[in-house]
Amino acid sequence: MFCEVELVRDVVILAENLKNGLVLQRSIIMQLLEDLLNEKATKDHGYFLAVTSLKSIGKAEVQEESGDVFFPVVFKCRTFIPLRGEILQGVVHHIYRRGVCLRCGPIKYVYLSARKMPDYHYVPGKNPVFLSEGRSRIENGVAVRFMVLSVRWIEERGETKRDFEMLASLEGDFLGPISSP
Repeated sequence: MFCEVELVRDVVILAENLKNGLVLQRSIIMQLLEDLLNEKATKDHGYFLAVTSLKSIGKAEVQEESGDVFFPVVFKCRTFIPLRGEILQGVVHHIYRRGVCLRCGPIKYVYLSARKMPDYHYVPGKNPVFLSEGRSRIENGVAVRFMVLSVRWIEERGETKRDFEMLASLEGDFLGPISSP
């Protein structure tokens, strides 16, 4: 689901980057964007896609030891958070005997089990595929419409891995491959 959320972040500007007002505002915005890029996603809001508006830049607070300056920034941001039961589409990037791995927007880990693909069977070979009775093919590069069965937030300590993982299903109407590679 796409959402528009209002967020507050403290943006740190290094002392050597403090010049005049216009350069300062540009530095604050650039640092905010870099911070969001590094943060990537949160469990509550999902993936940060775009800053849509800057509401305010608060009063500066100087850190005495370094001389760096903290600015509280209020802004609106477009986010994407996957929800159970939602219909999404992803692109197949790997096929296994027991299922398929998909990528869906910023989500790299979507697993579609062979058990959740009714009427499809695995065909091994150099380029394995799943074939249906009606000759529909699920292979690498194919876009697939699926329903989200489960969503899990992953945050590994000490690393920058902050991602969602999903389990998917093709059980339902109008689900399955929608394009070929």
